[in-house]
Amino acid sequence: MTTRRTFLKTVAVATLAPAVVRAQGAANVVVVGGGFAGATAARTLKKLNPALTVTLVEPNATFTACPFSNGVIAGLRDLLQQQFGYDNVQRAGVTVVRSTVTAVDAGPKTATLADGTKLSWDRLVMTPGIDIRWDGLPGYTEAAAEKMPHAWKAGDQTLLLRRQLEAMEDGGLVVMSAPANPFRCPPGPYERASLIAHYLKTKKPKSKLLLLDAKDAFSKQRLFQDAWKKLYPGLIEWVSLSQGGKVSSVDPSTLELSTDFSKHKAAVANVIPPQKAGAIAAQAGVADRTGWCPVDPVSFESTLVAGIHVVGDAAIMGAMPKSAFAANAQAKACAAVIVEKLAGRAPVEPRLLNTCYSLVGPEYGITVAGVYRPDKGLLADIPGAGGTSPVDADDAVRGLEAQFAEGWFKTITAEVFG
Repeated sequence: MTTRRTFLKTVAVATLAPAVVRAQGAANVVVVGGGFAGATAARTLKKLNPALTVTLVEPNATFTACPFSNGVIAGLRDLLQQQFGYDNVQRAGVTVVRSTVTAVDAGPKTATLADGTKLSWDRLVMTPGIDIRWDGLPGYTEAAAEKMPHAWKAGDQTLLLRRQLEAMEDGGLVVMSAPANPFRCPPGPYERASLIAHYLKTKKPKSKLLLLDAKDAFSKQRLFQDAWKKLYPGLIEWVSLSQGGKVSSVDPSTLELSTDFSKHKAAVANVIPPQKAGAIAAQAGVADRTGWCPVDPVSFESTLVAGIHVVGDAAIMGAMPKSAFAANAQAKACAAVIVEKLAGRAPVEPRLLNTCYSLVGPEYGITVAGVYRPDKGLLADIPGAGGTSPVDADDAVRGLEAQFAEGWFKTITAEVFG
């Protein structure tokens, strides 16, 4: 019988096995961005070929993880549990440079840092993550985010939203908005709504949550909605696109969110706005008109600029969602490809796994998993290889799923940063 843990180990080994043969000679690989994708790529490159010079450029001394940050908002976790340093990345032989890449030039193959230093590279791995489209929702600006936090980048915004919930009077209305696809972590808004509902149920039972959505369907929808009926009856109201749920503008001075048909005044407003690849992607020429980065699904090399690979949330990966699990898997496969290419060998077509855990309550977890392969220039689902948690599972199974989620977070953060 194949267990979930055995399956994950098998996929991880299969992903990396083709590239274990070392490349001949030394080469420079620069990795831009130190999140799940970037730190994984840097460590995997060094592991597969210790002769490589691998430089990771990251401006922050501490990485703050988005997975499980909804628990911080709901008062279930401390932000310190989300934060990780880069000491062990350095001990693995990676040179970590505390700076920002301000320009990438694929001609001379250089990356320019904030102080003007230029790093040369034979291959460049870009993991810029996401940026907010400040022009994507009328009224929503960087200043507005201080009153109507998005909290879609973990850290100060996470704590701001938590403080606002704590300060809200019992009976206040929490209004959330979820964007149209694509965006980071498709189940994220619905996990957040669930955990905020748990906070309201236990701390401010007269309050309610209104979730305005720019979509008619979302990830793990039936699992979430069944759980809401069971755990939070009458507490969460979800308004879909076809019911007038798409937010067309916001007013931070009044905490109002407007749709085509109505206005909603919030006591606490959590606006999750449209997103795009991190700004350096556009400067480097690897982002297209959608704001995201098209890549070859076998090599993860940009289809717009040769020699630059893009993995993680910034990349267009077809059916594979934007998640930490996906970023980690893509980064391993990308590192293996680079080692092969530097050795003059053709890369092996990857099979990639993604699992998204969501907490609906502290002891209630649900899961969706998929396996992906390149197909027609994108990553496509392998039919029958994935699935979701059972719809009719009992509380014991949901409790185990919550434990699996906690175990996954500890495992991936230990692997990447530990």
